[in-house]
Amino acid sequence: MSEDKRPVGRPKITLEDLPKDWEKKILKEAKEGASIVELAVLLEISRGTFYDLGERDEYFLNTIKKCKRLSEVWWLKQGRKQLENKDFSYTGWYMNMKNRFGWADKQETKQETSSKIEIKVDKQSDLNIDDFLND
Repeated sequence: MSEDKRPVGRPKITLEDLPKDWEKKILKEAKEGASIVELAVLLEISRGTFYDLGERDEYFLNTIKKCKRLSEVWWLKQGRKQLENKDFSYTGWYMNMKNRFGWADKQETKQETSSKIEIKVDKQSDLNIDDFLND
């Protein structure tokens, strides 16, 4: 068997394969709250390729991190601006924030333990209580 095997499958997508001005385009969309799926579609790649490219290219990864921050800020602003709006669905907005940005309800766990030890000593016993406690 030969050591010079040809790679199998399609070559991996690189930044050079992305549409012209890709960074500018996705940052613009992220400023309007775009999701990762929307950004991947804009770049004409699958979600899997989008994440793979982020693992292989630090510049792309940093751009995506910036996009996520911009998108979260947009969504936060939407909630903040709707504070006076009685028709705004805060439940829907909150569920969106949990799903998109990993928000979670605060979980408090209180753990209490109590122990009760009874020691009965027969007065007739030669047992010394100090010996019993030091064992």
